[in-house]
Amino acid sequence: MRARIAHVVAGHADLALVREAASAGEILDWLPQHPIEVLLVDLGLPDQSGLDVIRACRQLQPDCAVMVITIFGDEANMVQAFEAGASGYLLKDGTESDLALHIRSLQAGGSPMSPIIARQLLRRWQQAGVTPPPAPPRGTRDSRDARDAREPGPALVAERLSPREFEVLDLISRGFTYAETAQRIGVSVTTVQTHVRNIYGKLDVHNKSEAIYEARDLGLLP
Repeated sequence: MRARIAHVVAGHADLALVREAASAGEILDWLPQHPIEVLLVDLGLPDQSGLDVIRACRQLQPDCAVMVITIFGDEANMVQAFEAGASGYLLKDGTESDLALHIRSLQAGGSPMSPIIARQLLRRWQQAGVTPPPAPPRGTRDSRDARDAREPGPALVAERLSPREFEVLDLISRGFTYAETAQRIGVSVTTVQTHVRNIYGKLDVHNKSEAIYEARDLGLLP
């Protein structure tokens, strides 16, 4: 499957495969010092569960979008993967032809899923007696109203962000990578990642796009 994925990625100029790994240990050793935008992971790895890789990636690189590509289509694995931090879940059957499209969707903030996985999620909601309402886009008036009194005001959020966090937020909003940001402010990439995690927590967001949207909505960015 790795060879097939590599072949698909190589056929698209806007995508690049920066690393392949045959085991969880291999990728876990590599991740801390190599910022990436997307991680594709199988759950059935030879040394440990792919769930461990997902959790580690979310901790080490909170801005990285993780998508599972696996043979496991059961509800238990699906739920555990999403709880661990996956943003997408594809079954290996029929993945190859649309893989580039799914990766682009993931980068844009989407959650690509195989139809059977989406059906299982829907059934899970229905069995719980909950109809999932359409979520308004983050940053719109409706989405902000939905957070009601739990949402701190702009002044309070601004006070919570340190000067260094403001600097990091400004740079990533202007398109600088973690490595470029680290170089400009004279710190390590790991330190930048720590600042980003803190920013996400203080803004109550989960990725870079949401952070920028929210910061602009609060008047913290132009």
